[in-house]
Amino acid sequence: MSVETVSSANAPGQGYSKKRVALIVGVLSLAAFMSSLDLFIVNLAFPYISRDFHGSSLDSLSWVLNGYSILFAAVLVPSGRWADRVGRRRMFVAGLVVFTLGSILSGLAPDVSLLIAARLVQAIGAGMMVPASLSLLLAAVPGHARAQAIGTWSAIGALGAALGPVIGGFLVELSWRWVFWINIPVGVVTVVLAFKVLPESRDETANARPDMLGAVLVALATGSLALALVKAPSWGWTSRDFFGLLVLALASSLGVVVRSARHDAPVVDLKLLESRSFNGAILASIAYYAGFGAFLLSMVEFLTGVWHFSAIDAGLAIAPGPLMVLPFARVVAPRLSAKLGAAGRVAVIGCFVNVAAQSLWLTQIQVHAAYATHLLPVQLLGGAGVGLTIPSLIGAGTASIPPARFGTGSGVLNMARQIGTVLGVAGLIAILAGLNVADPVAAFRHATELVIGFFALAGLTSAALLSRRVTTSTT
Repeated sequence: MSVETVSSANAPGQGYSKKRVALIVGVLSLAAFMSSLDLFIVNLAFPYISRDFHGSSLDSLSWVLNGYSILFAAVLVPSGRWADRVGRRRMFVAGLVVFTLGSILSGLAPDVSLLIAARLVQAIGAGMMVPASLSLLLAAVPGHARAQAIGTWSAIGALGAALGPVIGGFLVELSWRWVFWINIPVGVVTVVLAFKVLPESRDETANARPDMLGAVLVALATGSLALALVKAPSWGWTSRDFFGLLVLALASSLGVVVRSARHDAPVVDLKLLESRSFNGAILASIAYYAGFGAFLLSMVEFLTGVWHFSAIDAGLAIAPGPLMVLPFARVVAPRLSAKLGAAGRVAVIGCFVNVAAQSLWLTQIQVHAAYATHLLPVQLLGGAGVGLTIPSLIGAGTASIPPARFGTGSGVLNMARQIGTVLGVAGLIAILAGLNVADPVAAFRHATELVIGFFALAGLTSAALLSRRVTTSTT
C-alpha cells in the first residue's frame, strides 16, 4: 500500500483553545454560507427580475447570472495569492465589505445594466473572501481538528447553495431585491465578528514583488474558460467563438506556467501542482461540482416546470437534502476519514452515493407529482452523498498545501469548484434547450444521466488519485 506523507512541522493554530477555534470556524462558515447562497438564490429571482425590467432582452438579463459566475471564477486564484502576501484576514474583511456593497447596489439597481455592474462588484467581493476564508481556517485550526472544521465550513457552504431555492422562494414573494439585501445584515455582522475573532496570518517569507502579469493571465485563463462554458449552449459547442475562447484559455494558462517558473513571487507556485492529492482534488472537484450544480438547477426547473410547484414549495421540497449535509460532513465524514486513513477514500464513497441517488431518481421521474415516494428518498440519499464528498475533497486537496500557500491553494481549489459548477449548468442548459412540451420528462431524464456521469467521473478520479493513505509526520 502506498503512503503519502504530509509534514505537520510548525503547524499553525496550535495555540488556540477549542472555544476560540469554534468561534473562528463559525465566523468563516457564515461567509461560506453567504457566498454559496448567492450563487444559487438568484436563479429563482430571475423571472421576477425580468418582469420588473420590461423590454430587457433575455441575453442582457442572462449576464445577471453569467457575469457573476465568470468574474467570481476569474479572481479566486489571484485573490488567494494576494491574501497570502498582505494578510488573509485583511483580504477576507475587504472581500466581505465589497460583497456587501455589491449587494446593496444590486438591490437598488434601477435597470439591467446597473444590476449587472453591481453583480460584478459582488463577484469581486466573493472572489476575495472565499479563498481567504478557507486559508484562514487552515491557518487557525490545528491539524487534529482540521477535518471536522473543514467539514463544518464546507457543509455550511453546501447548505447555502442548496438552501438558495428555499430562501429565495420566500424572499421573491416580498421582492426580488430582498434576494440581494438579505446579504447586508449577515455581511455587517460577519465583518464585526471578523475583527473580534479572526487572527491575522500571512506568508512571512514573502519579500519579492508579486507577479501582476501572472495574476492577469490567471484571471484571463479562468474567465475565458468560464465564458466559453456559459455561452456554449447558445453559441454551439462546435462554434468558432467557443473554440476561440478555449484557445485563449489554453494560451493564457501556458503563459501562467511560464511566468510561474521564472518569477520570484509567482501567482501560482508550481510546487503545489507536484502533489498528486492536490491535482486529484482539482480534477475531482471540477467533475463533482459540475454534477452538483446541474442537479440543483435541474431540480428547481423540474419542480416548477413539470410538477408546477410554486417557488416556495420547490424550495421546501429541496430542503431535506441540505439538512442531511451537515451531520454527514461534520461527523460521519471525519470519522470515516480517520478510519479509512484517507479523505479521498471517503470522497469515493460519497460520489457513488450520489450516483446511487441519481440512478434512483432516473427510475422515478414522472409527470405526475409524487414527492414523498419518488423524490424525498432521492433528496435524503443525495444529501448524505454531498456531506461525505465535499469536505473530503477539500481535506484531500489541502493536506499537501504548505502554510505559506494556504491562500493560493484555497483559491485554486475554489476555482476548480466554480469552473465545475459553470460546466454543469452549461451542460444542463444545453439539454433543457431541447425540452419537448409533449414529453417534458424526457429532457430531465437526459439531464439526470448527465449528473450521474459527472458524479461517476468524480468518484473514479478520486479513486485513482486520492485513495492513498495519508500519515502525518511530526519531523
